[in-house]
Amino acid sequence: VRAADLTQQLLAFSRKQIVTPKVIDLNRVIKGMNKMLRRLIREDVEISTLLGHDLPAIKADPTQVEQIVMNLALNARDAMPFGGNLTVETDSVLLDEEYQQTHQYIAPGPYVVLTVTDTGHGMDAEALSHVFEPFYTTKQMGRGTGLGLSTVYGIVKQSGGSISVYSEVGRGTCFKVYFTAVGEKAGQITKEDRRPESTAGQGEIILVVEDEKAIRDIVERILSGAGYDVKMAADTEKAMALAQDLGEGLDLLLTDVIMPGMQGRDLSDVISRICPNFKTVFMSGYTENVIAHSGVLDEGVEFISKPFTPDDLLRKIRRILNK
Repeated sequence: VRAADLTQQLLAFSRKQIVTPKVIDLNRVIKGMNKMLRRLIREDVEISTLLGHDLPAIKADPTQVEQIVMNLALNARDAMPFGGNLTVETDSVLLDEEYQQTHQYIAPGPYVVLTVTDTGHGMDAEALSHVFEPFYTTKQMGRGTGLGLSTVYGIVKQSGGSISVYSEVGRGTCFKVYFTAVGEKAGQITKEDRRPESTAGQGEIILVVEDEKAIRDIVERILSGAGYDVKMAADTEKAMALAQDLGEGLDLLLTDVIMPGMQGRDLSDVISRICPNFKTVFMSGYTENVIAHSGVLDEGVEFISKPFTPDDLLRKIRRILNK
């Protein structure tokens, strides 16, 4: 049986596994796996399932979708040897041409997103750079083949989808799988439906705090192009120095939630003593549901999940500034 499983995993990674794609409801697949997941995952791991409403259908092999969920769940379980939280979410999203310019791995269009997040030990940049490679594993000898995530990657690509991963050491890992949406519900999501009358800036000053250069560059280009006066900081020390210079002129702080040194929430509190009238939007590679239940941020704060489209960011910023 182990040899057969290994063969199936290798075939999936090489994208030569025979598949029978069907038009399916992702939520129904997830619901049908609840009992299986509960048997696979230890009792010291709490499982939360948060399913989006009125999702478009996807076209995929249901057995392979189950394999994706199972492999990601098992990987999450192994990352939490002392217990934790496993969150499985579904949602729909429309990615446009602007989004593709900064995320070359995915084509524009409507997608259904499967997100699997754990609160385990997380991965550093080195591990993340190899995470989908076959036989790469951070587990002890004999504890895994190193094929689980490469199998997921192979299946996702074979299905015409895409996958991304976000992780912080000691804070857990978040995998997002994008399935192309099909059917009428997907067609009802249009760019025009999602775009408000105006997302343009009026010269407002926005302080952006993000430790990843690639994301800083993207955000600066989006906000500057929309007419905002953008100040960039790669760390909290630089952010506080900029805030001191700006004083009451600061209109909005856009900060990553989890950073080296000071967390985003603490940074916002410190800056509030320097700049009394600004607003704050937090961003993270983890989902809003995970952040809300982690204790990292208070409930009711303004939040945007990475990766986001330019429209998503501009709509969020404009709405908060207009309050």
